[in-house]
Amino acid sequence: MSKSIKDLDLNLLTLLKVVVETRNVSQAGEILGISQTSVSRGMAKLRETFGDQLFIRKAHGVEPSELAEKLAEAADNMLTPFTEVLDAYSTFDPHSYEGSIVIAFELSLLEIFGRGIYQALADALPKASLSMVYWQQDTLSQILDRHIDYLVHFEPYSLPQDIYTHHLSDIKINLVARKNHPVLSQTSDWEVIHKLPMVKLFSDAVSAKSDPYTNALFTSKGYTPNIVLNTHSIPIAVDKLTKSDAFKFSSSYLLTHSDELSCYPLPIMPKELRSVSVVGGYLQAKRGYPLNQYLHQTIQSFFNKVLQPDIELDKT
Repeated sequence: MSKSIKDLDLNLLTLLKVVVETRNVSQAGEILGISQTSVSRGMAKLRETFGDQLFIRKAHGVEPSELAEKLAEAADNMLTPFTEVLDAYSTFDPHSYEGSIVIAFELSLLEIFGRGIYQALADALPKASLSMVYWQQDTLSQILDRHIDYLVHFEPYSLPQDIYTHHLSDIKINLVARKNHPVLSQTSDWEVIHKLPMVKLFSDAVSAKSDPYTNALFTSKGYTPNIVLNTHSIPIAVDKLTKSDAFKFSSSYLLTHSDELSCYPLPIMPKELRSVSVVGGYLQAKRGYPLNQYLHQTIQSFFNKVLQPDIELDKT
């Protein structure tokens, strides 16, 4: 072989494959839609790279050598992934898509919106295999390694530039505690509420140190939060809230878990902490991929239809 294979034009491999299949150079040109001059040049480049032993001329065509047949088989195996990718981009049909889809959620967002998002995705991609998992310590690396297709998270969480994110929804924050709370039904001033027991939903997606509602916020007021329960479980958190004087910074969505809960006004605090943004995202490298675009459209449509439960705050 007089020429390095790394310099070989991929189109020549396609030509080689078709000539092997048809046993006819002219017919190969017709199938590929190229002139006989281009075919002749291509065949010359193939001989230059692999030698003259590729084809034996016959009266009505050519006979491929064993080398030519093996090269054609290798070319087919190599070109197939390219073809599959191009087909996926041009012929993506969500209703017939049968692949696996993995979506990672911040835990509380999975608890609140998971059922609705699952139904939206099941309707939009009826034949797909869906996995909806909560965010863990290795989730980010799994996204970067292309094992997770989409994420739903809170905007303050820091993500690398490799991940494209877009806004999905804003969630209003209140104080949530049991109905007729002896303190919060009267006041939500910092001087009073900082002494109250507090419940915090723990998430592997957000470190305790970076939680603005239990560290920076209290510290800025000169207080230390009195956290009496730290849990992954919403039902456990709700149980503690309904059976004690504990409170939680949360949204009115939590009230859907118990009719014994109520929302109370927030104390004086920065505007940016009075609501939290939910974002969706996927790898920047997949921004043009139809599946990821369709996932985004489906999940965005779901959030566009979701209305946060309207509550009348207990008056101070």
